Amino acid sequence: MLEFFSLSKQNWLRAVRVPEFRKRLVSGCILIAAILSSMPFFFQVIERRNGMQLNDWVLHQIPSHNFSVAIFILIWGMGFFAIIRAINDPYFFLVFIWSYVIVTFCRALTITFIPLNPPDGLEQLIDPLSSTFYGHVNITKDLFFSGHISTIFLIFLCMKNKFDKVLTLTVTLFLAFLLMIQHIHYVIDIVAAPVFTYISYLLGKRIVLGKSNQEYSEVHN
Repeated sequence: MLEFFSLSKQNWLRAVRVPEFRKRLVSGCILIAAILSSMPFFFQVIERRNGMQLNDWVLHQIPSHNFSVAIFILIWGMGFFAIIRAINDPYFFLVFIWSYVIVTFCRALTITFIPLNPPDGLEQLIDPLSSTFYGHVNITKDLFFSGHISTIFLIFLCMKNKFDKVLTLTVTLFLAFLLMIQHIHYVIDIVAAPVFTYISYLLGKRIVLGKSNQEYSEVHN
């Protein structure tokens, strides 16, 4: 454990010596703070409006059931796992937060311009931690595209070693299955999430690593 924190300290000290890393770290943290503080207001506005209800053939074939506890464990378990990796690897942290900023912006746009009502048979997701970001209000209309899947899939994209990638991808697929059983999202919400997330990841990685900053890339590698 001491060796882990000692190595992590060295990695962060080496990273913060790079001016570009410091600039992107500060700006990324500011953007994340702004996003988290504005989310309750945004989602409460979204929840008050009326939208379309899709005729989802797949969900109609699946009896709804509440798996809130399992979903809670998967999401926050992966969150804790990502924090451990971020402690050890500053570039994992930086790529993740910039990609998350972009994917959250994309999601805000799609939710705004594609108003949807929740699917039939929705079982309310009970997650006391996530509810903090929603202003402690039950939000059901943040649908296209899935924030649950995009977050865990982004963790998968940021992971480096094979075990981490297999684990996070497996959790992503299992989580998608549980979300459909609980009728929290339409199938299109879940299918579209990895597409938007992958594009956001590529953009976030480009912002962090750049194209021409050789010193920055060498430190990362």
